[in-house]
Amino acid sequence: MRHIRTKISDVARLAGVSTATVSRVLSNPAMVSADTRAAVQSAVAATGYRPNMAARNLRHRRTGGIVALVPDLANPFFSKILSGIASVLGPAGYNLLIADTRTSGAERLLDYAEPSRADGLIVLDGSLPAEALRGRVPLVEACEWVPDLAAPRVRIDNASAAGLAVAHLADLGHRRIGHVSGPAGNVLTQARLAGTAAALAARGLPFPQTAIHDGDFSLEAGQRAAALWLAQPADHRPTALTFASDAMACGFIGAVQRHGIRVPQDVSVVGFDDIELIAHITPALTTIRQPHAALGRVAAQRLLAVLAGQPGAEDTILPVELVIRSSTAAPAPGR
Repeated sequence: MRHIRTKISDVARLAGVSTATVSRVLSNPAMVSADTRAAVQSAVAATGYRPNMAARNLRHRRTGGIVALVPDLANPFFSKILSGIASVLGPAGYNLLIADTRTSGAERLLDYAEPSRADGLIVLDGSLPAEALRGRVPLVEACEWVPDLAAPRVRIDNASAAGLAVAHLADLGHRRIGHVSGPAGNVLTQARLAGTAAALAARGLPFPQTAIHDGDFSLEAGQRAAALWLAQPADHRPTALTFASDAMACGFIGAVQRHGIRVPQDVSVVGFDDIELIAHITPALTTIRQPHAALGRVAAQRLLAVLAGQPGAEDTILPVELVIRSSTAAPAPGR
């Protein structure tokens, strides 16, 4: 039996509107009244109509794809951000394509930034060269940012967020507070380290170079920081540490526990990000919660606005939250 494809005119007839109105509801619903949208959407459901996206994209000279450039797809931090992006782009008729920048060379990145490949980019990697992205397709930066690239940014105030972690530990009574940073040159590393230093200085607390350990956001970096912390004389060790990522905090906790160190009785630990698993480790990790899904949703909304030619604020700062769990406590008496 021959299948007859439902046409847009069938939807228009059932909804009692013009085909142009149906098209507007499907491509730009904000332009149509709520009652009309409801009538068209009901007719679409009843008829089973599916737009011919290939024809629409060809007509509008677009690819129908948005590329997200992610620095490490194995990092669970990015999963909810990508989910937030997809939740906005899908209903708007765009496909989300994801590229891992660690496995893609510079030439490959230039391919992604071509109008024939994508209608826009959402850049989540601040280490990319600005010249590889500048002037090719519309883009928005999310979470991280490229310092020399002029583009709308959706992010948190990383310095202030780091200050929340320091304030929490200082309020508990800690006076020797260390920090494990992210990779050298990373914008998040720099902002979180600066925020930590400023918060400690504001409370008159020391921040010697021996209290700063270099990391790279990974579990292994946390384990390396644990080895350095354990190598210090017990009466000189920081009684609390802030980490530039949850993964490093988890690596640290696991490593010191294997040496008989108790968290938080012997050392308090604060992470950064609030990835899903940290509420389920022992002890559950105190951390700075980033609004992962909101970062993705707002970044996608900003990009759609740019594609529609709508101006907007260059910087969108989303709020964070200190989530207090079991990995922090007052220092032991005498420490």
